[in-house]
Order: sequence, then C-alpha cells, then structure tokens
Amino acid sequence: MKEEDRIRLSRLIGQDREGLNAESKAEASRSFLRVAEEFFEVTGNLGFDIVKERKGFDVTLHFKADRVKNFTAIK
Repeated sequence: MKEEDRIRLSRLIGQDREGLNAESKAEASRSFLRVAEEFFEVTGNLGFDIVKERKGFDVTLHFKADRVKNFTAIK
C-alpha cells in the first residue's frame, strides 16, 4: 500500500472512532480496492468490517478474486 493511501485511510478511520460515515466508508472501499487490484484479479464488490479494539481497530477485508497476480516480494 502506498504511504499516502495508508495515511488517508488511517485518518478516515480515526475521524470516527465508533464507525465510518457513508462517505468515508465509500472512500475507504475505493482505496482498499485499488490496493487489492494490484495483487489480485478482483471479482464482485469489496467489503470490509471494522471492530473497535482496546488500542485501535481490527479491520478485515472481504473480496472474491479469480486469480492472484504475479508479483515480486517487497523488501
């Protein structure tokens, strides 16, 4: 994930500690999808769940993919 995307997503999640508003959730979905499409051939919609933890959030992405794209290890 690009650093600027990570910062933007962290800011969006941090703005609303109890959950994301519709606009923020839509923007986060678009950003997550861009990253997922770099590594997978994504089919259908991408979804995600956010659960408030004691120190931060547990974020889980959900999407279907037809294949994993070839990519080299990031060092």
